[in-house]
Amino acid sequence: MPFLTIAGFISCNNGNGKYDASGTFEAEEVIVSAEATGKILQLNIEEGASLAKDSVVGKIDPTAIELQKEQASSSVEALQQKTNDATPQVNILESQLQLQQRQIAVDEEQLKVLQKEQQRFQKLVAADAVPAKQLDDINGQVSVLKEKIIAAKTQLNVLHSQINSQRSMVAIQNRSILSEKDPMEKKVAQIQDQLDKTTIKNPLAGTVLTKYAQQNEFTATGKALYKIADLSTMKLRAYITGDQLAQVKLNQPVKVKVDDGKGKYRELAGIITWISDKAEFTPKTIQTKEERANLVYAMKINVKNDGYLKIGMYGEVLF
Repeated sequence: MPFLTIAGFISCNNGNGKYDASGTFEAEEVIVSAEATGKILQLNIEEGASLAKDSVVGKIDPTAIELQKEQASSSVEALQQKTNDATPQVNILESQLQLQQRQIAVDEEQLKVLQKEQQRFQKLVAADAVPAKQLDDINGQVSVLKEKIIAAKTQLNVLHSQINSQRSMVAIQNRSILSEKDPMEKKVAQIQDQLDKTTIKNPLAGTVLTKYAQQNEFTATGKALYKIADLSTMKLRAYITGDQLAQVKLNQPVKVKVDDGKGKYRELAGIITWISDKAEFTPKTIQTKEERANLVYAMKINVKNDGYLKIGMYGEVLF
């Protein structure tokens, strides 16, 4: 944000009255540059126009960047399609698992019935009411059913292991593919940021001083589009001698006078916002009470602008 540098004038009598310091008004100027490359489709600004902060003032052709984004987005989608899906195989194994669980439930209910029969026959055999062979048959059936249930539960564990193994295997296969996804998504985000910058937004509230580009011209990143400055508060840059340093301090209110063009002066209120801590040699254009002081100090005075003050306008200061 360069300042328009104009040499000030110091305390003297100019025939229209005495003053302690004098100088010219300046403002903080910002050159707004393009943040994208391409043809300027719109640039809705004119010199002297007032612009609000963050207002959209133009558009740079985004076609090339949009194509880059589409290509990058397609790469992300294609990457997703390359991944393997464990779901079909896992669904088959889970179906087998459910069938096995239902069969075990049936076998366990049957075992409960046989065990009751086993207890009943044990009492009958003890009472010599039935042959012992019948109890032996039931005992054999109970043993076979128990072995069957144990084998079925072992198969359940096998199915669980197969499901976990299938998922792990697919995850390992997909890991190398998906490792490319994050960089690709970041690239898409980066391109989107470039796309957003094709919309020209005004960075600060102010008045357009100079317009450097026109609609339908080709621009490039970093190329100046226009210059803008906030003229609501102007800065009067003036110089004082070392003897005058004791008379001024930061935030001190002062009177500023400017020529009204009719041989009279308009008086405005000002505030000292900066006093240089380093002396410099007197510019040739500065006249002092001693006609030319060896060293002077620069200072800046903020003055509210009612629309009359302009950059480069001369002003006088009374402490």
